[in-house]
Amino acid sequence: MLLRCFAVLTFAAGAMVLAAGIACAQGYPNKPIRIVTAEPGGGSDLAARLIAQGLTGSLGQQVVVDNRGGSVVIAAGIVAKALPDGYTVLLYSGTFWMVPLLQQVPYDPLNDFAPITLAVSSPVILVVNPSVAASSVKELIALAKTRPGELNYGSAGPGSPAQMAAELFKAMAGINIVPIPYKGGGPAITALIGGQVQLMFPSAGSVISHVKSGRLRALAVTSAQPSALLPGLPTVAASGLPDYETATLFGVFAPAATPVALINRLNHEIVRVLNRAEVKERLFNANVEVVGNSPKQFAVAIKSEMTKWSKIIKDAGIRAE
Repeated sequence: MLLRCFAVLTFAAGAMVLAAGIACAQGYPNKPIRIVTAEPGGGSDLAARLIAQGLTGSLGQQVVVDNRGGSVVIAAGIVAKALPDGYTVLLYSGTFWMVPLLQQVPYDPLNDFAPITLAVSSPVILVVNPSVAASSVKELIALAKTRPGELNYGSAGPGSPAQMAAELFKAMAGINIVPIPYKGGGPAITALIGGQVQLMFPSAGSVISHVKSGRLRALAVTSAQPSALLPGLPTVAASGLPDYETATLFGVFAPAATPVALINRLNHEIVRVLNRAEVKERLFNANVEVVGNSPKQFAVAIKSEMTKWSKIIKDAGIRAE
């Protein structure tokens, strides 16, 4: 009898929470919304501003972008401690869930946040210096196997997207290529053009002009499917490494315990903004592609990402500086 009563009370409490969440969503929003993101000028900043502009029109409340420079810890900490009422959200790159795999941080990407949507992605491409005797992924792998430890790849340092993409490539291809860290992606690309390193996995937008000018040679895109941003360029997976996939991802998160009704409302509104033709065009011209999936799909993707990269980090012995 006690168990039956407890079950009834638990069900009633759950129903009350659900009803409260729905009521909250129906009256939402009634004040400005804040999107916390990285410093101005990056991919997340552009996506945040386009989303903010679209939401301001559709929700009838001002949506502002709060740029926070420095470490992702700063932006994540603000949102983790915010009230779970749908008025403060985080838009950040995959650095958000990668950094906790490399060092201790004061937040848990899985337990302190509620995924809203994987908003956009930016393809990563495998490029080599023109002096490298390889015009395809297969040729590069064959070359690396004949010269173990002689080919170097550039990156912005431990845990950077370029290093993680290279280490995944290295592990799956069974080759020995040596990491050369630089203080940022720009210096690494300069070193690649100058021949100090032989290959790199930079974001498409950062090297497209160098590929077109012939200063660099593009071999493949790292996404699962070919990218419209790079027509004619094959994927790494289709070029000799089946199942290879990585990209620079940008997602939107709310604080944990945000009512499901609010998460779903935000998801619906953000995805609708992202799929507007003019928004897609602006992002495409900035070498960014729209994704816009469901909260559940995004949660599954994050867990999969963390599982994959934690193994790569452990096997490669990568440590934060």
